[in-house]
Amino acid sequence: MKQKALFLSLLVTTAALAQAADTTKRLITIQGGPRGDLRKGPLTFTGSPVKATVSTLNIEASQAVMSAPAGTLLIEAKGKRTADFTGSVVVTRGRLTAKGDKLAYSEVTGQGIMTGTPSATFVPANKEDGDAVAIQATQMSLDVDNNVSTSTGSVGLTNGTQTGKADKLVFDEDKELAQLTGTPSLTRAAKGAQKELVMSGTEVRARTKEKTLYVKGNVKLVQGTTTTTGDAVYYDDKKNVAYVVGNAVSVDSKTKVTLRAPASGYLEQRTDLARVRVLNSAYKIPVDQFTLRSEQ
Repeated sequence: MKQKALFLSLLVTTAALAQAADTTKRLITIQGGPRGDLRKGPLTFTGSPVKATVSTLNIEASQAVMSAPAGTLLIEAKGKRTADFTGSVVVTRGRLTAKGDKLAYSEVTGQGIMTGTPSATFVPANKEDGDAVAIQATQMSLDVDNNVSTSTGSVGLTNGTQTGKADKLVFDEDKELAQLTGTPSLTRAAKGAQKELVMSGTEVRARTKEKTLYVKGNVKLVQGTTTTTGDAVYYDDKKNVAYVVGNAVSVDSKTKVTLRAPASGYLEQRTDLARVRVLNSAYKIPVDQFTLRSEQ
């Protein structure tokens, strides 16, 4: 029993230390000499620009105001403070640069909420790694506990010839993985003889470096006169091929040809050749490649 009690005590202590570490990671530092009550706050920082850091985030803005919760002295409020940045806000973290009119940061949540037509650009590590990722939204939240951003409201994503639309976008900078939800769609622009390809479903996940997609839930692919539907699709943009599984059906409105995959098979659609084939064998989408950090 003593060993069990000791083990439980160690678990509690470890959890407490981890929580304390997370709290420390969320503390924000703003450079410069502020105006205001140093004990009670709020403190106003101005400069050209004001500079601040929190975890791996670097922030620049025209002005910053640091505040403590009501009834709490600013000098005793570490871990509970808020910082509001206004005027040409620029946030950088590694290869990500985000811009907006306002940024509201909370040490309690570790979230920086950017508003005022926010946009972000994530550049590849090397030129040969592909295209930059550009994001636009109504609101953008940057999490300091991990390298993840969440964008909501009229979200737009651009990655080379691919453009996506959704109500919500979660982007993992470490995995270079985007999740689009809320009536999402993704369009691959026409290229040479290839016609524009539009894919939609309940959820779209994109590996932006590899240019591969996983779309699930009422999937639809539209290219020229061909419309293909199914339960899920894996698309490789570099190889110009889509694999549609689960109740897969393809209809050509011009030729009136309908192709239907058997329960044990799938449809292979070559987007460069405008060709669809029925294959009577199982195809397993590599869903593990599209796992979000929160799902691990």
